[in-house]
Amino acid sequence: MLGIKKKYYVKQELDDDKPSIHGRMKRNNNNDQNHQTGFCLMSMLELQKPIIDTPCRPVKKAAASTIIAVFLITVLMVSVGWLDISFFSGVSSYQNMVVGSKSTTARHKPEFPLECSTENQTQTCRKDYPTTTGIPPMNTSKVECPSFFRWIHEDLRHWKQTGISRDMIEGARKTAHFRLVIVKGKAYVEKYRNSIQTRDKFTLWGILQLLRMYPGRLPDLELMFDCDDRPVVRSRDFQGPNARPPPLFRYCADEWSLDIVFPDWSFWGWAETNIRPWRNVLKEIKKGNERRKWKERVPYAYWRGNPSVAPTRKDLMKCNATDKNNWNTLLYVQDWDRESKQGFKHSNVEDQCSHRYKIYTEGWAWSVSEKYILACDSMTLYVRSRFYDFFIRGMQPLQHYWPISENTKCKSLKFAVEWGNLHPQKAQAIGEAAGKFIHEDLKMDNVYDYMFHLLNEYAKLLKFEPTVPPGAVELCSETMACPTTGTWKKFMVESLVMSASDVTACGMPPPYEPQELRDFLETKASSTRQVEMWEDQYWLSQY
Repeated sequence: MLGIKKKYYVKQELDDDKPSIHGRMKRNNNNDQNHQTGFCLMSMLELQKPIIDTPCRPVKKAAASTIIAVFLITVLMVSVGWLDISFFSGVSSYQNMVVGSKSTTARHKPEFPLECSTENQTQTCRKDYPTTTGIPPMNTSKVECPSFFRWIHEDLRHWKQTGISRDMIEGARKTAHFRLVIVKGKAYVEKYRNSIQTRDKFTLWGILQLLRMYPGRLPDLELMFDCDDRPVVRSRDFQGPNARPPPLFRYCADEWSLDIVFPDWSFWGWAETNIRPWRNVLKEIKKGNERRKWKERVPYAYWRGNPSVAPTRKDLMKCNATDKNNWNTLLYVQDWDRESKQGFKHSNVEDQCSHRYKIYTEGWAWSVSEKYILACDSMTLYVRSRFYDFFIRGMQPLQHYWPISENTKCKSLKFAVEWGNLHPQKAQAIGEAAGKFIHEDLKMDNVYDYMFHLLNEYAKLLKFEPTVPPGAVELCSETMACPTTGTWKKFMVESLVMSASDVTACGMPPPYEPQELRDFLETKASSTRQVEMWEDQYWLSQY
């Protein structure tokens, strides 16, 4: 450990032939022991112990006066807070931090809020933010990342043999919203087109917060980012040993695409729907979970959303309970325009944990709602989805959610609710396992660590030295947040990383072995087949 060596004084031992183990000084053989009044000087740690009949080396009056003065001054400095008392135990405040552990932090951690210029001044970036974390670069974490981090290796596997050339990156430009370049810890952006709402803005904001969290730890890199919903890099277009697929980052992918999945913008807030940054939302959902015990929740499947965005959602609305058919569901249309005018009074995600079962169904692609639904501790009825985001691949059916058939939604939903109400403890356990996964494995620190490892592994594949293009603009938290207003600025301030991390990112798990990955996927498929079999047996028994 780094630290200040203990300051030792001389204590005379009872055994005159042995040197003091405290002062490590040779004893004076002068036997003039007249039991004079003197100071017994020893390690400051021993001052806490009673001193009984311990012969001490006499100290001259001048030396004694000096020591008294130093002692009184020291006591004064400690009492007013000028001096950290941990100095005397040989432990600095830095030593109180266990490097590599996510559970401890250093004391007196400096914070760096936004520094916004006045209206008549051009906004500039802070010059005093740390350029390094202070953590040894070679230090590794004792905390291993969640298992879904292993999919980073799979997402980048397509470029493992060839590496990534500049031409490959240029090939992704035709659909990209922006090019991001990081050089010497600074971010530069070249924008090509506007995204839906402010997706691009909050995605870039998130990357800037990553740079604040781990200053000096990200290598130079260059990438293209597409903020639209559906993946566009089709694997069938890049077959064979000479294939050179363009590396393109986005929020989701499917089994027929090569797009690289990245955390979506809403982790830093979705201003257009008034959904706060993820760190805050998680706390609110936790409180929402505690308002009503699981067995006291409404024993129906709940969904609220916009059915007009995709045919599968319009199909879901046919499963609403009617006088003719009771599918054990309560489905509601979310009108975001009306909600906006009414101040989003009926769209707080923490208020939607009141049912035993919650339905997830994708929209035009994957849906941002996924993480909010899974966080509720209700058993998630997960309509089979074509698309995946960065974390869902780490979750298992029957362990974290109940799979719902996409083609026979209504029957599948009715059976799931019937099964859950007949097996409430098992249904509750599935819901709570999902909640634990979301609240622990998907906490905001792990979202940053996923970004950190993904970008580091990606940068290792680059076969060229990234440089700032002529049309790029430097970005920092001040230049993005200070000119912004309203809810957008509010969420940026809420999600601002105030200090550099004093611990390392979690330890990156190894790639899947081929057979290990096949077994993992087979377990998923087997669990889904099991549910389908139960469902078929149930409906056969109804006729």
